[in-house]
Amino acid sequence: MIRTPLRPLARILSARDKGENPDAIERENIRLRHEQMRDRSRRRAESRLLMLGAMFFCAFALIGGRMGLLAQSEPSEPRASAAGIDILAQRADIVDRHGRILATNFDTHSLYAQPQQMIEPERAAQKLVEIFPDLDQARLLKDFTGKRKFLWIKKKISPEQQQLVHDIGEPGLLFGPREMRLYPNGNLAAHVLGGAGFGREGVHAAEVIGVAGIEKFFDERLRDPAYGGRPLELSLDLTVQAATERVLYGGMSIMNAKGAAAVLMDAHTGEVIAIASLPDFDPNDRPRPLTKGDAGDSPLFNRAVQGVYELGSTFKIFAVAQALELGLVNENTIIDTAGPMRVGGFPIGEFNNKNYGKLSASDVIVKSSNRGTGRIALQIGPKRQQEFLKSLGFFEPTPLEIIEAGGGKPLLPQRWTDLSTVTISYGHGLSSSPLHLAAGYAAIANGGRMIQPTLIRRDAPQAGTRVMSENTAAAARRMLRNVVASPSGTASLGEVPGYAVGGKTGTADKPRPRGGYYEDKVIATFASIFPAHDPRYVLIVTLDEPVETSGSKPRRTAGWTAVPVAAEIITRVAPLLGLRPTIEPAPLTGITLTSN
Repeated sequence: MIRTPLRPLARILSARDKGENPDAIERENIRLRHEQMRDRSRRRAESRLLMLGAMFFCAFALIGGRMGLLAQSEPSEPRASAAGIDILAQRADIVDRHGRILATNFDTHSLYAQPQQMIEPERAAQKLVEIFPDLDQARLLKDFTGKRKFLWIKKKISPEQQQLVHDIGEPGLLFGPREMRLYPNGNLAAHVLGGAGFGREGVHAAEVIGVAGIEKFFDERLRDPAYGGRPLELSLDLTVQAATERVLYGGMSIMNAKGAAAVLMDAHTGEVIAIASLPDFDPNDRPRPLTKGDAGDSPLFNRAVQGVYELGSTFKIFAVAQALELGLVNENTIIDTAGPMRVGGFPIGEFNNKNYGKLSASDVIVKSSNRGTGRIALQIGPKRQQEFLKSLGFFEPTPLEIIEAGGGKPLLPQRWTDLSTVTISYGHGLSSSPLHLAAGYAAIANGGRMIQPTLIRRDAPQAGTRVMSENTAAAARRMLRNVVASPSGTASLGEVPGYAVGGKTGTADKPRPRGGYYEDKVIATFASIFPAHDPRYVLIVTLDEPVETSGSKPRRTAGWTAVPVAAEIITRVAPLLGLRPTIEPAPLTGITLTSN
């Protein structure tokens, strides 16, 4: 900036020449300079005030706009959340084949404490123990009076419990919203559903994850938002499942059995309509796994899938069916079942030391002859027997959609000798699950195709691999029908009027944990198909250590234990499955024909 001199020399000299006072020039210049300075200060102040006014206007406009948005939104409590945590709590429902709820979600609350905000910690601990008897009052008091800033008390509580805690009036006891898994049918289909628990947890949300059964197998699908919350539709029929479990429980009690299992499967689609294992549990309050002892003693153990047993004479139909397929025998081929019979230095005997003599191949199944089946199996040979049983799925776990299915791997002999071939032909020396047996019998029922059991609803039959011809499967079905229909058959108690049941019994001595077999404990199994003339369904019933005591002596064989239970299940569920009874003509007795 160029400053004007207060006493410019030219003007001073000119003023002196004119006789004027030079100081007047200086005073005038000072006045002009002060006026310029005042004008500059005023302009600066005006610009600053204008800028400040604009800033206040923008701030008030922003605040007013935000207040308008809040006024239009739904009222809600403010929530504190940690950055980076995204907990997805929503989980899709599980329904049966008719859309009825098997598993759903329920809004509840968790209970936690902030001890530093508590006023009367001793009283709070006492009241909480009165509401939740499982809590330790001394431990609560120690936590409430210590240095802890946060404490979980209950991960989920009922509305009634929430109200009782609220009535305590303690500001340090707080609630967090929760979504928990609810199984409205209690124990029904417990082993299929498995159960769910909490994964990642926050104060205001918790991740619900599957811990067992189909909940764990389809955990990602049930939590995936891409499915839009669509329910997972199972093949189970809730009504049929309830009837099956009810009858199975009654049969287990009447037969004094330690446990029981049942599998009802569609022979054409592979859909499992009902599957039960007893004893069971309530997935709403899932018990803890056993830490010692036999895993089979736990109610969490799924006998239908995880339990691998020697299933006895139910395997005989596979040996005869394979021989029919290979052309080694036909239904009327005579088999010499007379003893003695030794294989590999070991005797092969019959139940109760019976001697059936010469029997047709069909009667070998009806009479359940060990020697007859063994001689047929020796014609087949070890290699071909292995190939056939492998094609029926007896070498691998069944690919059922529950996490426990992977643990049901069959137990095979280390060396498949001629003796193994004979014993396996009548169900000893190879252990498998009831579900394996259901899949094998389904191949006979559907005309010779191997299908995979599934818990997911299907609308069309499976195009499974053919393991036997339709003629072989039809012949095998006739034999199974004779086992039930014939008065001398081992499953004569399995007849259900109008539904033409076919099936095969199996009674296997129960192995001891350290080797050998019990003399008075068995696994009794009845594998059945119905209606035998046009099979739709396969039903397997297995009882663990049954004893029927209505007679003078205890009876443990499947014909007296598992067969009546299966017959009662069929009686109950066949109408529920939409099967109409077929009236079969009874034989005419005591009638004499006379001419007019």
